[in-house]
Amino acid sequence: MVAIRHRMVIATWLLICAAAVFAMVVIGGITRLTESGLSMVEWRPLMGTLPPMSAAEWDRIFQLYRQIPEYQFVNAGMSLAEFKSIFWWEYIHRAFGRFIGVLFAVPFLFFLIKGWLTTRLTWRLAGLFFLGGLQGVIGWWMVKSGLVDRTDVSQYRLAAHLLLALVILALLFYLAMSLLILPNQRIKVHASLAGHAWLVVAAIGISIGSGALVAGTDAGLIYNTFPLMGDRLMPAEYAHHDPFWLNWFENPAAVQFNHRWLAIGTFLLIVAFWWRAQQARLNRAALAAVTTLTAVACVQVGLGVSVLLTNVPMPLAATHQAVAVLLLLSALSSAFLMRFRGKAETYSLNPAAA
Repeated sequence: MVAIRHRMVIATWLLICAAAVFAMVVIGGITRLTESGLSMVEWRPLMGTLPPMSAAEWDRIFQLYRQIPEYQFVNAGMSLAEFKSIFWWEYIHRAFGRFIGVLFAVPFLFFLIKGWLTTRLTWRLAGLFFLGGLQGVIGWWMVKSGLVDRTDVSQYRLAAHLLLALVILALLFYLAMSLLILPNQRIKVHASLAGHAWLVVAAIGISIGSGALVAGTDAGLIYNTFPLMGDRLMPAEYAHHDPFWLNWFENPAAVQFNHRWLAIGTFLLIVAFWWRAQQARLNRAALAAVTTLTAVACVQVGLGVSVLLTNVPMPLAATHQAVAVLLLLSALSSAFLMRFRGKAETYSLNPAAA
């Protein structure tokens, strides 16, 4: 009974960390939508915890911001009060990242000292902690791309920052499920159906990555019609860049087109998965997970079209990103509950701790 209680405590902690990372992704999306990400041009991981506490400090950081291209070419003439309105979003984003680090590290050390963790689970949690630190480094690497020659951050680095956040979130969620759900509660299904489930997870991840490119190139602000782009299905300037593959990452029209149809393709893949799940003999939990996944996918498609047609309003766009993450977690839970026929992996706790 003690070991079971320990398992529940650790799983609950992991889910709380996952919820915090989810909130962090939403805050990051708002930071991007409000164009606040370059307002803090210094990186002080240890000393930058407190916000400016005096008029002199506010003036100092505002002067630093006035030296970068975003101020000079986009926000020239911005007042200190206007600067503060964007500064606070970036400050909250960074401060919340530090909070997540503490939220993860302190209980992890406690569980480790108490001997509740096996060696394998310890190494996986240590790896997650490393990825969290790496995420902070990549965040600064992203910000640096907009401080010299650009008026915004690199879309490549933005996508890397978002995707790593999703990897961390997915691993936290997967580990929590591994502790909460025993192998005999996961239904064994045909390899093709289990493979379909993981294909859905991958497709959603790719679609979210393409969404990061849309945000990074401001591609959502053009062709605000659906399903046509102007009077064509494919925009006339789709292949304007040379070499051709560069269009997929740097041509806003091509980036938006790709995101549209990756999303629609992913939706159809989910609908096909739902149909196959109805034909299979699934348990109640697996069937509920697939149904939830399909419902969230319907909401997400509606949000995506709405964001486009309304010219990307901030609240709707932030909701679209948040639901994309929920869609990924829904797909992950469906895939987890359907395992290939064979031995299941589980994360046991240290028996000596019982």
